[in-house]
Amino acid sequence: MSEKQFQAEELYYISISIAKSMLEKGIIDKEVFTIIDTKLLEKYRPISATLLSGKPLI
Repeated sequence: MSEKQFQAEELYYISISIAKSMLEKGIIDKEVFTIIDTKLLEKYRPISATLLSGKPLI
């Protein structure tokens, strides 16, 4: 994994952690969380999260 890929993984997981916290606190609902997750996957293209989500890399 390159440094750029590692940074993308790190930024994705930090961002999704914040979104999960917002979901748990009731700030956002599940629908908004799903939209956020989709946008973050598109933006950062994290390898491990993409593999786990079942979504294609491209």
